[in-house]
Amino acid sequence: MWFFRNADFDFLGSRQRAYVVSALLLAIGIGSLVMRGGLSYGVDFTGGTLMQVQFEEQLTVGELRDVMNGAGFGGAQLQGFGSVNEFLIRVQNRGGESGQQVQDAVESALSDGYGEDGYTVLRRESVSAQVGEELQQKAAIAIGLSFLLTLVYLAFRFEWRFGVAAIIATVHDIILTFGFISVLNVEITLATVAAILTIVGYSLNDTIVVFDRVRENLKGTRSEEYMNVVNRSINETLPRTVMTSATTLVTLLALATVGGAVIRPFAMVLILGVMIGTYSSVFVASPALLEIHQYRKRKAQAEAAHVS
Repeated sequence: MWFFRNADFDFLGSRQRAYVVSALLLAIGIGSLVMRGGLSYGVDFTGGTLMQVQFEEQLTVGELRDVMNGAGFGGAQLQGFGSVNEFLIRVQNRGGESGQQVQDAVESALSDGYGEDGYTVLRRESVSAQVGEELQQKAAIAIGLSFLLTLVYLAFRFEWRFGVAAIIATVHDIILTFGFISVLNVEITLATVAAILTIVGYSLNDTIVVFDRVRENLKGTRSEEYMNVVNRSINETLPRTVMTSATTLVTLLALATVGGAVIRPFAMVLILGVMIGTYSSVFVASPALLEIHQYRKRKAQAEAAHVS
């Protein structure tokens, strides 16, 4: 990009402000998680039944909720989906009942409220509570393994300090993403977990590009201040960072706008992740690398002074 060709921004000079911004965003996200009592898990993780229903006549969510409440499904989650008379109905499996029994009970309630010919069930999904718990555990393991393998890879390709800085930035990104998922009340499903793992890869890829340039520039000059080397590396990779993020966001915005209700949560999480990942590669990962370097330098100076 021509307007970033000779970029010379002092990103690291503004790192204290970035720390404040990150702290505020993390506080908002964590505060939302605390107030809501955690994330909102979908049927994939909690166990339950999901039904996509199309009604012959137009109705509101409130009218449908009255019918479900009258049938004993007071905790059902109802969501408009697709056309004006199409809804997603999510209900928790009641104690001792199978998914099929719950589906039959929901259909019976709908038949009582709208007649057997008044609706069509387009989709049915059932997940047991045990399977939901296993999926939660496996999702957490998948995210944890991604961190571990990333640290090993970066420590092997660069140095351990690069790996630690990248992990700090990635943890920052994941916590922020979960926080904004809570703020926006996006339900955690297998699709959103896939989006979160994609964010991990995207954020790390962006960070590695900057770190690779730092390594190259460190080889080219030994006398330049470390902070200046990192700053110059960020500016040199800025066109690539901005263009990659911009083109990715255009595609994701199209998915979120016209992709339909099924793909929209996935796209929304990725949009958040791309913006957060782009920010963190410049204002979290690179400052973290500088802070680690300065800490090691101070420690080495203190040990040298102690020996002398």
